[in-house]
Amino acid sequence: MIWTEEQLELAKKYKTLEDIPEEERRYKCHTCHMIVEESPCPNCGETHLEIMCPLDHCGCSHDIIEKIEYCPLCGQPICPECGSHDVSQVSRVTGYLADVAGWNQGKQQELKDRSRYTVA
Repeated sequence: MIWTEEQLELAKKYKTLEDIPEEERRYKCHTCHMIVEESPCPNCGETHLEIMCPLDHCGCSHDIIEKIEYCPLCGQPICPECGSHDVSQVSRVTGYLADVAGWNQGKQQELKDRSRYTVA
């Protein structure tokens, strides 16, 4: 993923999503699947909203990609083609595919730290 200067400045400006001032935040509502600018959700009243990463644009048109990258601001997996945070990461564990979202934080970090090799 090639980040723009504006995106890199945002990643330097905020160390975590909680550092974003409330007036600049956008939220993802997982109840009505909307992006809103205030909490609670004005559409459904949900109070447990996820702070949205300002680098996320929420629209990935890619079906399956081989590699994954991580957001420099929030550390979440992103599509390396377009930078969307709207991805599901799966990994093969003992012969089965598993969604990484269910893994604990330590196991997810282990996956991020893995080295990838290509055999020619």
